[in-house]
Amino acid sequence: MTAHFPPDAARPPRVGLFSTCLVDTIRPSVGFAAAKLLEDAGCEVDVPPQTCCGQPAFNSGDRATTRALAEQMIAAFESFDYVVAPSGSCAGMIKTHYPELFAGEPDWAGRVERFCAKVFELTSFLVDVRGVSAVDATYPGTVTYHDSCSGLRELGVKDQPRRLLASVEGLELEEMKDADTCCGFGGTFCVKYPDVSNAIVEKKAANIAATGASTLLAGDLGCLMNMAGKLQREGRPVRALHVAEVLAGMGDEPAIGEPAEKGAKR
Repeated sequence: MTAHFPPDAARPPRVGLFSTCLVDTIRPSVGFAAAKLLEDAGCEVDVPPQTCCGQPAFNSGDRATTRALAEQMIAAFESFDYVVAPSGSCAGMIKTHYPELFAGEPDWAGRVERFCAKVFELTSFLVDVRGVSAVDATYPGTVTYHDSCSGLRELGVKDQPRRLLASVEGLELEEMKDADTCCGFGGTFCVKYPDVSNAIVEKKAANIAATGASTLLAGDLGCLMNMAGKLQREGRPVRALHVAEVLAGMGDEPAIGEPAEKGAKR
């Protein structure tokens, strides 16, 4: 599937920012950071009224609800040149699984294919589509990066965030052991199998702590909330931030799960 490029290269590309449910309800600063990065990359950004991409329903086997949400997503965003999400999980849901939902329906097939072709995870869009190689940001400290499962395996997002992080002044990246293994969140997986989920994130937290990094970064808020919770329960002094916040120069926001008045101290 190829990318859908804007028909008029003389104008800024119109990007529909899919903020995702977790960003909208739990951490809006990630959405603001994503919008800043997209505008800095020369895009015209809009955030249309939107709903869930349907992933929780899909993972629960509720095809009817998933299909209804997918139709709403397509209607809300298909007029844009690109659709960008600060989440490999949600972008992966759309690009990988929407075609399954509409398979065998000639009236929908072309429309869904064109829509999916212009959906991107944030760092992939910046690097692979807009050719961004550096950002104007400072973050003095050592960080480690977790590769979220959907972004890595469904979208091939691995090198893109690291290339951008390499341009952040003062930032040092210390890779953790098994950075590309699951954190145990898995959306509804952590609810269905809490003991297994806890065992996985316990190992992940140990690998994070072993790097000596003061900050954990990732591209999916669900993974970050899961790992941040475990790190805090174990008393490990590691902040958790979405990679977009650091790339946008918003790394001084209170970390995930941190009291607002505490602020950023590295």
